[in-house]
Amino acid sequence: MRTPTQTRFEDLPQELAIFPLSGALLLPWGRLPLNIFEPRYLNMTLDALKAGRIFGMIQPDYDKTPRDKLVTDKMAEETEPAIYGIGCAGRIASFEETEDGRLLVMVKGLARFRVVKEIEGANGYRRVRAAFDDFKADMEPPPKFELDRERLLTYLKPYLETQAMPVSLDVLKGLTDATLVTSLCMICPFDPREKQVLLEADSMTERATALVKLLQMGVFDSGGAPDGPRQ
Repeated sequence: MRTPTQTRFEDLPQELAIFPLSGALLLPWGRLPLNIFEPRYLNMTLDALKAGRIFGMIQPDYDKTPRDKLVTDKMAEETEPAIYGIGCAGRIASFEETEDGRLLVMVKGLARFRVVKEIEGANGYRRVRAAFDDFKADMEPPPKFELDRERLLTYLKPYLETQAMPVSLDVLKGLTDATLVTSLCMICPFDPREKQVLLEADSMTERATALVKLLQMGVFDSGGAPDGPRQ
């Protein structure tokens, strides 16, 4: 049974404010902390708080031609980067105002969406028409799947060391398989294309497989070559 604070699939908006942020990955059932300080994204966050608390996280795609500025969007830059075709909608779960005018926001991932088209922005931020139909299953708790934890941890430890990431392996070991994979996909500093691969994975099994490969590549690229788990 859903609580009053839980979003239903039918509550997801067809017109969605977006926050294009390179390297920032939001996944369904994940939680992403954001430090909002740019005026247009402060506007976006305040507008979201007034109506449903939902906006979309999406990555800029710098390999594509930038979109032209909308003449009515006076706060936008002269050109805006193109965006990937798939993002993830999130709900503001909590927020805090700072003395210097920033908003510290925690966003809970809801469901992925396809960009149907970009529409006129509002208050300086960009908006899209979004289609969620292909990702309705994102709203349900992640199903059980096979995760080779031994192999994952074999590459995770040296990867964290090479990236100087202060993450406790003991804490990670206590997470469920789905939470572990989701959290690592979001916090590891993969490049935007790699993050997009993780976002667009068709299943948790496919996402976990991609995650292990990226960890392995990261370790090898740094000059390390840990022995894999015994078969």
